[in-house]
Amino acid sequence: MAKVALITGVTGQDGSYLAELLLSKKYEVYGSVRNSSAVALERIAPILAKIHIVKMDLANQKSLDEVVANIRPDELYNLAAQSFLQTSSKKPIFTGEITALGAARLLDSIRRLSPQTRFYQASSSEMYGRVLKDPQRETTPFYPRNPYAVAKVYGHFITGHFRETYGLFAASGICFNHESPRRGLQFVTRKVTHAAASIKLGITNRLLVGNLKARRDWGFAGDYAQAMWKMLQADKPEDFVIATGITHTVEELLETAFAEVDLDWKKYVDIDQGCLRPREVADRLRGDASKARKKLGWRPTIGFKELVQMMVRSDLALLSRSRIAHAR
Repeated sequence: MAKVALITGVTGQDGSYLAELLLSKKYEVYGSVRNSSAVALERIAPILAKIHIVKMDLANQKSLDEVVANIRPDELYNLAAQSFLQTSSKKPIFTGEITALGAARLLDSIRRLSPQTRFYQASSSEMYGRVLKDPQRETTPFYPRNPYAVAKVYGHFITGHFRETYGLFAASGICFNHESPRRGLQFVTRKVTHAAASIKLGITNRLLVGNLKARRDWGFAGDYAQAMWKMLQADKPEDFVIATGITHTVEELLETAFAEVDLDWKKYVDIDQGCLRPREVADRLRGDASKARKKLGWRPTIGFKELVQMMVRSDLALLSRSRIAHAR
């Protein structure tokens, strides 16, 4: 029989790549959406007919219990969260309700109703915040600097608690920044690649960005979906840092993206003080994924330059199609 998987946050970047991966491995895939949300299905449109969409609210225990009891999945990937940093500062209670307590509710549903289910928790490099050691690995202390990161720390530790206390197969992937053409426009990578394409096509002529010197460890979301799956195929549940181990600045991001369309980024980019975080996380978030390489056999397949070029080309195609459609 085919394995059954449930993905929360299936309509997001990571959820879409993970759903495609699981389908390629002959899983029966369920994806959850919130009852009250306006569901955006663009990312999973090509596979929508191949998966089951279920309504589930991470703030409602009864809702989770019903879905878990009905599906009893072999694997449950918790990718849903309130992940926008600016929103988390404005709505810390809501962020905690979904990102922190949502994970606890899912684990409790599994404990009571489907203890054989293997659980993946999407942890985040944001948990390291004000970095205490470089590079960051599984044993590096957390120092979260915003409500989203604080909520992720709770989700991370509650996953370990259910693993150690109840014997659940529950593992967390501490994922560093991972991007793709499916990244939302509110994230700096997609903001930059979309702007480069827009400026090249004459649609816009300026881009506002924040801290040019901020460094991030950027990888490809499709690679990170592979790591998530590998974690739940292991002999025992463990937490893993998933990262490239190589950092790049926002300035390098701009240079690479605009070079792909033969433009000098300095002619089009302005610094926006409103884009600067009041409590910026560490200047150097860099992950050490040696444990994942050794125990999971995982390593990234797409480098920074290739990733940015892929995103720019995708945005050029997207915007070109949009212009043609509007011209008709």
